Amino acid sequence: MAKDIVVNEIERCRPWIEAALKYTGGTHEFEDIVDGIRSSRMQLWPSERGCIVTEIVIYPRKKVLNIFLAGGELDQILDMNDDVKIWAKSHGCEAATMSGRLGWKKPLEPQGWKLLYANFQKEID
Repeated sequence: MAKDIVVNEIERCRPWIEAALKYTGGTHEFEDIVDGIRSSRMQLWPSERGCIVTEIVIYPRKKVLNIFLAGGELDQILDMNDDVKIWAKSHGCEAATMSGRLGWKKPLEPQGWKLLYANFQKEID
């Protein structure tokens, strides 16, 4: 995407990104996502009524596409599954991961996703 188009799409997707950020436990703010997308550390997948933000994570033994944020209408997010998978594979990823609320389990299972574990967080005082 051209730079101006990216900026416009990030702003258009801002409400969905900010809504999804509420579930990150305070690890990121909107500006962090903008910086990640602009620097190509993160990828924005915009659609008409939703968006996904991904990042490639390289572990010692596996390269994985992490679906970091998703927001908007569920059908729009699920419709991007194949495109995201093809892109991840073309970039050498062997798997995809996603952290999210347990409510994601039901709509993701028909697309081949399985629940591996749940994340828990505790603030350290």
